[in-house]
Amino acid sequence: MDRWTETALIFLVALGLSWLGWLVIQRVVLRLISRRSDFWGPLLARTRMAVQLALIIVGLSLAARIAPLTVDQTATLRHVLLLSFIACLTMVARAALQIWVALHLRRFRMDVEDNLLARKHVTQSRILQQVGSMLILAVGISAMLMTIDGVRQYGVSLLASAGAAGLVVGLALQPVLRNLFAGIQLAITQPIRIDDAVIVEGEWGNVEEIGGTYVVIRIWDKRRLIVPLSYFMEQPFQNWTRSDATLIGVVMLYVDYAVSIPDLRAEAERIVRASALWDKDVFALQVTDFRESVTEVRILASARNAGRAFDLRCEIREHLLAYLQRDQPGALPRRRLEVEASPDAKQADAKLADKGILQMPG
Repeated sequence: MDRWTETALIFLVALGLSWLGWLVIQRVVLRLISRRSDFWGPLLARTRMAVQLALIIVGLSLAARIAPLTVDQTATLRHVLLLSFIACLTMVARAALQIWVALHLRRFRMDVEDNLLARKHVTQSRILQQVGSMLILAVGISAMLMTIDGVRQYGVSLLASAGAAGLVVGLALQPVLRNLFAGIQLAITQPIRIDDAVIVEGEWGNVEEIGGTYVVIRIWDKRRLIVPLSYFMEQPFQNWTRSDATLIGVVMLYVDYAVSIPDLRAEAERIVRASALWDKDVFALQVTDFRESVTEVRILASARNAGRAFDLRCEIREHLLAYLQRDQPGALPRRRLEVEASPDAKQADAKLADKGILQMPG
């Protein structure tokens, strides 16, 4: 038997043993572990290919020790297997982090009205997951590169000298690092959370997704506004649900000075109390300003969240408009114009009246 045939047989036996090892893990070990934990079953299912590849790498690595290969061939093969094994471990670590976060967030419900605690944990967990996943990937790539002698020597010299090359790399990575640190800071301080109602760049919407370097805002008309993560740590913005989802809706009404404020207040209160959108907390009607031709009236009514507050404001406007048209038409805004005739015009009218052309009043 020649050397290459013997090597091929050894590697085939190693592959067969690796496959048997996978069957043992899948049928025996997994059954024993999955009964006690919800973590290992999903992890093995999600990383099935990576685990199989890792077992094959281990088998081939052991086979390379006894195979009749030259020193250079063995070193090259073992180095390739080492790189592949590090890649498999990186994939498994990222999948384990994702599954752990999913199991942690399973305890919190986002489909309830009072979901402040759930939004807090979801936001914090997802941001830390993004940061952790990036760090795992960076460590994996660094570990792979450090197995190469030339790269390892360059890395050591770069860290020792901290010269111009390091400065150039640092400047090139500045936007990425800024968003990375902004993500960590945002996870700790939490100026925004998932599903928060915010106003960014004049657009109102809800926080739909917080990524590693960006935030997706779902605008009310279903557009998406993509904002860098560092924006929320450097620029002012409005968060309507920072500590509580309850909001006070404001309706501005401009009516004539002939309006009956007590009747208007009674009708507005009746409308608000009859609405299913009102949370039975805040209601007020106040005259806030006198304009040149109208009176400014402000109506306050609270609701459980931003969406219900918007709908409640629209409902109040619709019903009050119908009320004014029906019961107080004189309160609708109008412009008054007083016309006074000049003496010459009066004499002309009198002459026309004498001739019977114009009939004078009175």
